[in-house]
Amino acid sequence: MLQTVNHVVLDSLRKLGLGSAQEVLGMAQLSGGVSSDIWRIDFQDHSICAKRALSKLKVAAHWEAPLSRNAYEYAWYQVISPLFPHTVPQMLGRDEEAGLFFMSYLEPEHHPVWKNQLLAKQIDPAFARSVGQSLGQIHRSTANSKVLAQRFPSDAEFFSLRLDPYLLATAKRHPQLQTLLQTICDQTANTPLVLVHGDISPKNILCGPNSPVFLDAECAWYGDPAFDLAFCLNHLLLKAVHMPEQAEVLANSFRQLKEAYMAMLDWESPAALEHRAARLLPALFLARVDGKSPVEYLTHEPQRQCVREIAQMCLLNSDPDLNLILETTVKALQP
Repeated sequence: MLQTVNHVVLDSLRKLGLGSAQEVLGMAQLSGGVSSDIWRIDFQDHSICAKRALSKLKVAAHWEAPLSRNAYEYAWYQVISPLFPHTVPQMLGRDEEAGLFFMSYLEPEHHPVWKNQLLAKQIDPAFARSVGQSLGQIHRSTANSKVLAQRFPSDAEFFSLRLDPYLLATAKRHPQLQTLLQTICDQTANTPLVLVHGDISPKNILCGPNSPVFLDAECAWYGDPAFDLAFCLNHLLLKAVHMPEQAEVLANSFRQLKEAYMAMLDWESPAALEHRAARLLPALFLARVDGKSPVEYLTHEPQRQCVREIAQMCLLNSDPDLNLILETTVKALQP
C-alpha cells in the first residue's frame, strides 16, 4: 500500500510541476499523526511535505472522518498565509483528484514542536503569550465574514472530527453529564463567528524563529472561536496533571496565552466568549481521558481520575470562569 501511495505522491509532484521522480532523492513517511499520512520528500537543495487525509483515524476507538477535510485544511492555509505568512508553512499546490497537497518542510532544528518542549520541561510563558496573540489575530482577521462562512461549510467534518469524538463520545461514558455535554456541543455547533483552526494543540505548533507556526488545520471550520482557545488551554492543564511539579509555570503560560488572546478580541463581548470557553474547557479536559482521543502521556489511573474529578467539578459550576478552572486544577495538584 505504501509503495502505491508513494507513486501517487510522485505523480502529483509531476502534475503540479514540483519535481520529477528522477529529481527526488528520498521519500520518508513521517510519524506522529493519527489522521493523515505525511511524507517528507527530499530534493538536491530542499525538502517539502505531502499530506493526504485518512478515512479511518489511527486510534484505538473506531473513528472515521470525511476525506474532504484535506481540501478545507488547504483552504485554511490559503486564507491565513497572505495575512500572517510567518505563522504557517508555505503551500505549494494541491492535487484535488489525489486528495493531497504539498507544503514547505520546516527543519526541526529551527522549528521545534511546542509539545516536545513542554514535555521536556522547557516551558516559556512568553511563547504561550505569542500563541495567544497569533491565534487572536487570526480570529480577529476572519471574524464576521460571510465570504469565509460560505467557503468553509464544514459543519459535518467538524462534527465528525471534534464534537462527536470529544463531547458526545465522552457523554456516553458519563451519562450524568450527557445533557450538559449535549448542550455545550449544540452551542458550539451554532456559533459561526470566525475561521476556526480546530486543533490548536502544542503538537501542531512549532516554535518558529519569528512566531508560532500552526500546522494540521484539518478541522478548519467557520465557527466558534471559543473552541480554539479552550482546546489550547486544555493542553496546558493536561501537562500540569502529567508534571505537577511544573504546575506553576504552566499556570503562568495559561494566563499569558489567555490574556494575549483576549487583548485581540473585538468581534464580540469578551465576557460572552470567555463564558463559552469556560464551559468547553472542562468538557475537553474530560474528553482527553474518556473520549475517542485520550492523551498518551496520562498513563496512570490516579492521573486520569484526577482529570475526571476536576472536570466534573468545573462542569457543574453554574458560573464558569477560566481563571477559576485554572485555580481549581492547580489546587488539586498540590501535594
